[in-house]
Parts: sequence; structure tokens; C-alpha cells
Amino acid sequence: MQSPGFDFQRSLNQAPVLENFNAFTANAALQDALHAYGGGWMNEQASAFGALMGSRDMQEAGHLANRHTPVLNTHDRFGNRLDVVEYHPAYHRMMEVSIHGQVHSIAWTSRQKGRYLAHSVLSYLKQQIDEGSSCPLTMTFAVVPSLEIAPDIAQEWLPLVLSNEYDERNIPYFNKKGVTFGMAMTEPQGGSDVRANLTFAKPAGKGVYRITGRKWFCSAPMSDAFLVLAQTEKGLSCFLVPRFTPEGEKNGLHFQRLKDKLGNRSNASGEVEFHEAWGRIIGEEGRGIPNIMEMVRHTRMDCAIGSAATMQRAVAEAIHHCTYRSAFGQRLADLPLMKNVLADLSLECEAATTLAMRLAKGFDDAPGDEEAMHFTRIATAVGKFWNTKRAVLAVGEALECIGGNGYVEESIMPRLYRDVPVNSIWEGSGNVQALYVLRAMHKEPRSMEALMNYFRSARGLDAALDAHLDGLRQLLSDPGAYEFKARIIVEKMALAMQATELIRIAPPAVAQLFCKARLSKTRNLTWGTLENAAVLDEVIARTYRAADK
Repeated sequence: MQSPGFDFQRSLNQAPVLENFNAFTANAALQDALHAYGGGWMNEQASAFGALMGSRDMQEAGHLANRHTPVLNTHDRFGNRLDVVEYHPAYHRMMEVSIHGQVHSIAWTSRQKGRYLAHSVLSYLKQQIDEGSSCPLTMTFAVVPSLEIAPDIAQEWLPLVLSNEYDERNIPYFNKKGVTFGMAMTEPQGGSDVRANLTFAKPAGKGVYRITGRKWFCSAPMSDAFLVLAQTEKGLSCFLVPRFTPEGEKNGLHFQRLKDKLGNRSNASGEVEFHEAWGRIIGEEGRGIPNIMEMVRHTRMDCAIGSAATMQRAVAEAIHHCTYRSAFGQRLADLPLMKNVLADLSLECEAATTLAMRLAKGFDDAPGDEEAMHFTRIATAVGKFWNTKRAVLAVGEALECIGGNGYVEESIMPRLYRDVPVNSIWEGSGNVQALYVLRAMHKEPRSMEALMNYFRSARGLDAALDAHLDGLRQLLSDPGAYEFKARIIVEKMALAMQATELIRIAPPAVAQLFCKARLSKTRNLTWGTLENAAVLDEVIARTYRAADK
């Protein structure tokens, strides 16, 4: 017998799905960074793209593309090699919208100042619906400077790379409306130590080589071409390897299997063999690492951006949930301890977003400012190291704020939690980034000089920042301990950069709260330990404003 007044058909006290909101206008920290760093001209475009990324249609596309993961078909039923990966239509929908929206191209095609910043804002917004499809977009964006090393290759390929038409067809690149790029660097025996690579390339004349070997991770295997590292007589070299040869024949790329990955599941990553695959050299023999590093520098920037974006989306979900959910007679968002946690996470979001956009500004400034160029070379590794690490912790705490409703697969939270570690691994783990900073300090002293000039310009902005910079200077006074203390050094650099930029562009209350919470020698290690209750609402509202639904 049914109990009187009990509704079995409806659940009470539940938050609605976070959808049909504007991911740009709901994020005050992102808007402020865009304007402060010189990208205000693309405010309207960012707002339109933010509304699209927050729409139910694109949210559902991200969900479907990750539920129905890519499938590799190595052969047809007659035994002929195919090496074709099938994606759910939702994946192609996200790629189409993103390429049409210039996520991959605006940094290279716009004549406005702040072009990298424009790319970074669009990439940040796109990241929040799906990590996986952001991978080929990032590589297609980042390949441009590497291609430009070889002018004849650039002339042939760049018009297709910079096209804003997505062409998913598996046909020769010269018959397509637009192309995407992937990369294949690492091998089983070496991983990040690419100098241990065994794949080799034999010259076939006129800049063409035949490549034989295997790669352990080849991301986005349906890309139209890949940058590949292979050994030559003069050492490790960089090659462009297309899916089809210039004669329109299938190239010798044999995909063995797709990785069953923790996250990033909408995007395929494969193990590939090169059977005398046709390739063209980028630059000179023996300069493979410097030449592909032009691409890697840009993808590292996107890692810092992507981690900030995933963090912000997770925290927005937590704020949204706590705004609608009540417990103990109050909204969760009004309970003092929960408000402290949400504000602490929001503070981290704003610092990460600001740091990421400051890196983009550095890329924008570099062509006409040698100091900015040197600064960005070292600062990008610092930002990549820090944002990717902090995001993993923040997403876990945001999930805890939501509780059981965030722990089920219908929620976006499990996907964000699985996806967020990839940026800390891709393009070099934390140790690789920290060692890169040490290498830059030693091999590129002007980069370190530019960074220290930047910190000197921040002197006097805040007493806690001054004390923090004193601690960094003390660490740097002992070169013999650099490698052992590399992570401490890079952490202090990152925190100093975040504090400096927040002081310069964020509301004073936000900057002061950050300096006290993150730079103090007695800072706490868990979230929700802020001490100034008066400014918490302001901090939370800057990460996600529910009114902008």
C-alpha cells in the first residue's frame, strides 16, 4: 500500500543539470584576463563560443563521444589493411564546431594583437566539454611553427592546416578541405627519453625518407599527417609522415591496437608500426628534438590552459550543485565550511586561469620583445608543471563537494576526474618539466634572467610575495642542490607568478587572499582553510556566476 503523500516519481532537493549556460560570461576571472592581457577585441566571439560550449547539444556530444569510444579496424573482411579508426558522430560534431570556431587557427590567421590569447580562451572553453577532441585540435594548432622550419612543406600544408573546414574523410590530404595533425615521438624502451628511440629513417632522395620502426603512443591516429622522430646517420631527426603518399597510396603506417586509457577516451591513441613509411624531413638531420620542440612548446602551453579549464568546469559543477542543494536547514553553499571549500577551490581556479592566460600573453609579446620570448620559454614549463598538478587535486575535491551524485557516470564528474591527469603526463611529466627549467637556467641563461627581471618587477607589491621571493632567491643560491630541489624551485616560481598576476589584474581582495593562503610559511595543505570569511562570496562568484545561465 502506497504511503499517503509520498511521491515515488520525483526526487526532491536535487540540483538541475548544469547546461544551457554561457561558459564565458559565467567566468569573471577568464573575462578579466582576456581584457587585461589585450584580447578584448574578441569578447563577442568568446561569448558566442561560450554559449555554444555551455549548450545542451555540446554537453551531450561530449558525453556520447566518451561513452561510445573509438574502434580500430586494422583489416577489411578480405584481409586488406585499413588502419582506420571509427568515431562516434558526436566526436566529429565537436571537431567540426571547434575548427569552424577557429580554435586551432586564430593564433595564426588573426591580425589582431592578442592572437595567442584568443586561441587560449577558445581552447579553454572547448576543453570544458571534452578533453579527448581537444588533443588533435591542440596538435593542429601547435604544428605550425615546426612546419615553418621547412618552407616548401609549409607552403603545401599550411593552407590546409589553417582551414576552418573540418573534413573527416579518409582520403589523400591534397583532396581535402582541411587537415589535422598528430605526433608520434615515444617508443616502448625510452618513453620521454626520446634519444633512446630505435625507429630509423633512410634517405630516398630530394628530402624524402623511408621510415621503419614503431611508436608506443601515436595520438589521434586518424590525423592526416604526423610529426615523427626517427634516427638518421646524423642523429634523431623530425619527419612529416602523411597517412597517404603524394601518389595517393596508403602510407606504411600499421596501427596495432588502441590504448585502453584511463581517460581522454573519446580520442584514440594507438601503437603504430612504420613499414618503410614515406616521410619528408623537417629541417636538418640530427635536429629532430629542437625542431619538434617548436610544436611541443605550444602544446605545453595548451596543457596549462586545458588543466585550468578542466579545474574550472569541475568547480563550477560543485558551486552549481551546492547552490541548489540544501542540508541541515540551509543551502550547502551557505554553510560556512562548504563556503570555505568552494572559495578555496575558486581561488585556485582563478590563479590557474590567470597563469595560463599570462603564458598566452607571453607568446603574443615574444615576436616583438626579446625579453618576453626568453621569459615565455621558461615560464611555459613552470606553468605546465603547476597547473596540471593542482588540477588533479582540485577536481578530486570538487567531486567530494557533490558527493554521490557526482560519482555516477551520468554526471560529467567521473569523466573530468579521469581526464585531468593526462595533461600532467602528456608533453613531459612533472619531473621532465622541472628538469627542463633547470636546463633552461643552465643552457639559456637569458631565459632565467628574464624570469628574475619579472620577479624583480613584482618587488613591493605584497609583503608575503616579497618574503616568498626571498625564499626562492635562497634556493637559487645553492646550484649543487638544484636537481634534488627542482620541484621546490619550480613550485615557488609558479606561486610567485600567480601571485604577481593576481595582484596586477584581479580584485585586491582576491589577490590578498591568495598571497595569504598560498605564500605563507604556515599555509595549510587541504582545501577549505581560508581565514578571511568576508570575501568568500566574491571569490566564488568570479569562478562561476549561476545568474549567467
